[in-house]
Amino acid sequence: MALPKRPLRSILKRRGSISTAVQAVLDLAAVMGLALLLLIRQEIGGLTAEYSVMLLLLAIGMIFAYDQFGVYRSNSSFARKALTLFKAWSLAYGLLLVVGFVTKQTDTFSRLLLGQLYVGGYLLQLLLQYLSREVQTRVMRHAVPVENVLIVGTGKLARYLQNKISGNPWLNQKVVGCLELSADDDSYTSETSAPLYETSDFASLHEANVIGPVDEMLSIIDRHDLRTVYFAIPLGKSSLIEDTYFQLLDRHVAVHWVPDIFSVLLVNHSVREIAGLPVLTLSETPLTGTRLLFKAIEDFVLGTLILLLISPLLLIIAIAIKLDSPGPVFFRQARKGWSGKVFHIWKFRSMFVHQPEAVVQQATRNDPRVTRVGAFLRRTSLDELPQVFNVIKGEMSLVGPRPHAVQHDEVYSRRIDAYFARHNIKPGITGLAQVRGLRGETSEIESMEQRIEADIEYINNWSLWLDLTILVRTVGALTGKNAY
Repeated sequence: MALPKRPLRSILKRRGSISTAVQAVLDLAAVMGLALLLLIRQEIGGLTAEYSVMLLLLAIGMIFAYDQFGVYRSNSSFARKALTLFKAWSLAYGLLLVVGFVTKQTDTFSRLLLGQLYVGGYLLQLLLQYLSREVQTRVMRHAVPVENVLIVGTGKLARYLQNKISGNPWLNQKVVGCLELSADDDSYTSETSAPLYETSDFASLHEANVIGPVDEMLSIIDRHDLRTVYFAIPLGKSSLIEDTYFQLLDRHVAVHWVPDIFSVLLVNHSVREIAGLPVLTLSETPLTGTRLLFKAIEDFVLGTLILLLISPLLLIIAIAIKLDSPGPVFFRQARKGWSGKVFHIWKFRSMFVHQPEAVVQQATRNDPRVTRVGAFLRRTSLDELPQVFNVIKGEMSLVGPRPHAVQHDEVYSRRIDAYFARHNIKPGITGLAQVRGLRGETSEIESMEQRIEADIEYINNWSLWLDLTILVRTVGALTGKNAY
């Protein structure tokens, strides 16, 4: 039979674009309205040129920050939605304040008004989000009948999908049950998902509500008058969809495929399109496009400010090193950075000068190679300060996975799967692993595995907010039992 020609429109489309657009307009209008009200109450004289520019920059910051955090793309719980909104709003406001400091215009604006706008703007948007959520939920519940759906598969992903559909009133769907794959197809049910990708979302999932085998799918669809089927099956089982698709099409059943990609370690995964073709990205650096630009600006601006602040300290440490033991002030060593490119890291020398070893040995507790000043520097992490030079040069970032010695990379890459995935982003002076206390000697392979897990978690969740959070937490993690 002749099939219709493939449509030219994009195969990917975003659902709910009208409701999200309305919500975005409401949030923006609420913030602008609140600002005008505060201007009138404080008798500033209405919307002056300076405040017009400020509100325009704030609106631009909101557009960027809300898109970065996916404020209008998430159907999660209201508590998580509130936290996401707070992060995005804080980032937008923070960008506005940075522009004000850089242009030296902060004295032009009322600090009381800025504070009230920050607090009031967030609370007002949160209220609108709550009201919008309640209105849409009630409308869906009373105006649209609940749709019964079927899930093909019983693995971890199928159970996760079942929980999400059942707990999401926005979908207005009810899972009738799950179909069990045949003995041959059921040999892989996503129970062996890569351990480094485990998250709380997949923890404590209820057992799948199995109502029959996949061979009885058509009769079950007819029996329950189903109009929607979700296939939550591995990528290698796509033939199952091919075998049943036209039969489902003839029964006017909507078919959705949720490919089980969680069996592999995902690094900054996403779904996008190229010329209308769907592209499922399994691994990619998060530093692309404007994200790379903002990361570079963050590192250069903050790196330069930090260098100016610590310059006297750098001088004092350099003098102490020269007085304590003979040898150079700095120690340089080859490390692998972003995309595996080799660079030379800067550190204060913390050991006596000795002949290079055939095998690079990690520092251990009470290591005789460490000098008196070096022991203090390593314990307080002050030996890492010169890496600010690497940051300003663009070889490193303030925040990112800690770069390891090249020899250590070669050793651990043979023992840990996806070890080199940590090179999908710039290495950093500090990172998520460090603020969690995962530092120092790694005499056991489990210690390094925990670091890699934290590094990949950082890559998968990278944002400017996360960077700033880690920088703040670093202050309290400079010392510790593993710092030697």
